[in-house]
Amino acid sequence: MNDWTPAMVEERLIEAAAVLRRLPRERGQGYFSTWPQTFVEFSDLVGQTPEPMRLPPPSAAAISRMDAALPWLLWLAPLDAKIVWRRASGERWKSICWSVGLARAAAHEHWLYGLCLIVWRLNGRAEPKGVGRRELIGRLRAAKERQA
Repeated sequence: MNDWTPAMVEERLIEAAAVLRRLPRERGQGYFSTWPQTFVEFSDLVGQTPEPMRLPPPSAAAISRMDAALPWLLWLAPLDAKIVWRRASGERWKSICWSVGLARAAAHEHWLYGLCLIVWRLNGRAEPKGVGRRELIGRLRAAKERQA
C-alpha cells in the first residue's frame, strides 16, 4: 500500500487503541484459588445490577494490524506521539491540551503533523530534514489535491 492518507493512519491508530482495550487483562502467574467454583442461581442475582457487557476479544488479524501500527509512534517526537496516541484513544481535546500544556490550536497542529509524518514515512519517503510542521502539512494537502 503506497498511497496512505492521514485519515487512513488515524483510523488504523484508533483501531489499535480499541484492540488494546479489548485484550484480556494481564494476571500475575503463580496465584490460584483452591476454593471450589460457586454456582449462582437466579434468585441470587435478583436485585443486583447486571455486569456490564464486554466486547469479545479481538481477532488475530486485528492484533496483527495493531502490532504493525504501534511502532509508527516511535517515528514521532515524544510530545507528538503522546498527542496522537491520546487522540486515537478517544480522549477529548480539552484534557489532552491540559496534560501537555498547549493551546487547542497548537495541540491540533502537533496531532496533524504527527499523522502527516507517519504518512510521509509509510509512503516510502525519507524523513524530511529542515521542513517545518506547516510546510509538511501543506505538502501532503497539495499532493492530495493533485490526486483528486
